[in-house]
Amino acid sequence: RIYQARYLSGIVAGMKTETNKIGYVSAMGSENGECTSGIDAFAMGVASVNPEATVEVKVTNSWYDPEGEGQAAQALIDDGCDVIAQHCDTTAPQLAAQEKGVWGCGYNSDMTESAPKAHLTAPIWHWGAYYTSAVKEVIEGTWKPVNYFGGMAEGFIDISPLTANCAEGTQAKIDEVSAKIKDGSFKVFEGEIKDNQGNIVNKAGDVIPDGDITG
Repeated sequence: RIYQARYLSGIVAGMKTETNKIGYVSAMGSENGECTSGIDAFAMGVASVNPEATVEVKVTNSWYDPEGEGQAAQALIDDGCDVIAQHCDTTAPQLAAQEKGVWGCGYNSDMTESAPKAHLTAPIWHWGAYYTSAVKEVIEGTWKPVNYFGGMAEGFIDISPLTANCAEGTQAKIDEVSAKIKDGSFKVFEGEIKDNQGNIVNKAGDVIPDGDITG
């Protein structure tokens, strides 16, 4: 459920932007469920704190393309985006953000060391949480070959520590929403959800299953 962390990073970005234009460098486009759900969750996080902000996406069509990722970030910055988020594996978008004096949300690891003047936070994985759970199940003889949808409650995913670059009040908001995600009182893809054309894609009272979110 990395989308939980992406929602949180959207909150961070939405509270930081001044131009109300946020850029997002995605490895893949609408054909990839993980990327699409990540973009959606991020945009929903942004909208929860800053409904005036928009999210503009550039797709590299590669999981690893430092040059292409940097170029995509630069194009977003040139278009007025002052926060650059990413669903790609290198620090290139964060380095572009720092070079141009804007902000960024990384991915996979805490990218603060690479772009200390720009980085805000990053969705990250704690694989040890899954490995520990899986090995325990193997030992107990209960392991089954099924999809694993671990999230913040299991300690599997999170965001990296917020940096001093974040807007005032961001930590308090993140703490509030994180607690609700962990105790199950808030689900990212629950309730009435509309697409960017105003069409209802999820009805009030319904929760989109994880398999549909990532599929």
